[in-house]
Amino acid sequence: MKILRNAAVVPVVASVVTTLAFSGIAMAGWEPKKPVDFVIMAGKGGGADKMARLMQSVIEKHKLASKPFIPINKPGGSGAEALVHLKQKAGDDHTIMVTLNSFYTTPLRQPGLGVDVMTFTPIGRMAEDTFLLWVHKDSGIKNVDEFVKSAKTAGNKWIMAGTGKGQEDQLLTNFLNKAYGLDMKYVPFKGGGRVAKELAGQHANSTVNNPSEQLGFYEAGNTVPLAAFTPDRLPLFKDAPTFRELGQDFVYFMQRSVVGAPGMSKEAEDYYRGVFTKVYESQEWQDYMKKKSLQGAFMTGDELKAYWKQEKEIHKKMLKDIGEI
Repeated sequence: MKILRNAAVVPVVASVVTTLAFSGIAMAGWEPKKPVDFVIMAGKGGGADKMARLMQSVIEKHKLASKPFIPINKPGGSGAEALVHLKQKAGDDHTIMVTLNSFYTTPLRQPGLGVDVMTFTPIGRMAEDTFLLWVHKDSGIKNVDEFVKSAKTAGNKWIMAGTGKGQEDQLLTNFLNKAYGLDMKYVPFKGGGRVAKELAGQHANSTVNNPSEQLGFYEAGNTVPLAAFTPDRLPLFKDAPTFRELGQDFVYFMQRSVVGAPGMSKEAEDYYRGVFTKVYESQEWQDYMKKKSLQGAFMTGDELKAYWKQEKEIHKKMLKDIGEI
C-alpha cells in the first residue's frame, strides 16, 4: 500500500528554551478576566481528556495563569459539537480547545458545519500521539500474522472498536483492511477510554488505541500490543515491531494541540502561547510524554498553521479512500 503519511512529513522544529523558572505568572500585559473555558473535543477518559486535565493541573500547580482553566468535554458528532462551539465564540479571548485529528476529518466530512480550521488561533502543538494495534491476551494472538489469520477467518464478525465515524481509528482500520485483505467491522464509541474498556472486557476483538488510553490494561496484563504505526519502535513497547518492519510503508500520528477561537486578540493569543510553552517545558509534561509514548517538539504560530494545512490535505485523501467524502 502506498504510504499516506511518512516520517518526512512530520515537521521537526527546534526545541523551545529548555530552562524556565516557575515563579508565578510571568506574562505581562493582557490576562484573563474570568475563568477560561478549556474545551475538549472528545469524551472523558481518552487521550485528549487526560492530556487536558494534566495541562490544567500543571497550570494550577505552577500558577501559570491568573484565572482557572475549566475542562469542558464536548465529544458530540465526532468533535462537531466542540468545533461549532468554538466557531461561535469568534473574538472570544476566554475560550480555547484541545484538538485531535477530528479537527481535520470532521469539517471535511461535514461541510455543512461551515467550520474552517484555518481560522482558529494557533496556540501550540503539544505533541503527536502514537498508535498501536491491540488485542486481548486471551485471544492467544501474539503477532500481526496471527492477527491477520484470525481476522480473515472471522470476516465482518471481527469487531474493531474505535472513536467516532471517519476519525483516526476508522482510517487505521481501513488501512489494515486494505493492506491485509480483511473485512473487519468498525464499531465507533465515544472516547478512547471507552474503546479501551471494550477491548479489555472482550466486547471487541481489537483496537488501535493510543498508549495513554490502553496503558492501564496493558500494565495489568489484559491487552497485547502487536505493532506500532510509528517510524521506529516505541521504547515502552520494544517487542512490538513497526508496520514498516513488517513490510507496510505506513506511519500515522495524531496531533495534540491547543487552539483558540477565531479572531482571538493578539494579546490573548500571546498570553496563551506563553502559558502553554511553559506547560510544554514543565517536568510534568515531559514525564507524561515519555510515559505515554508521545513525540514531537512544541510548535506554534505560522508553523503550526502550515502543519494544519499539510495534515488537512493528508486526511482529505484518507477520507476519500474510505468513501467518507
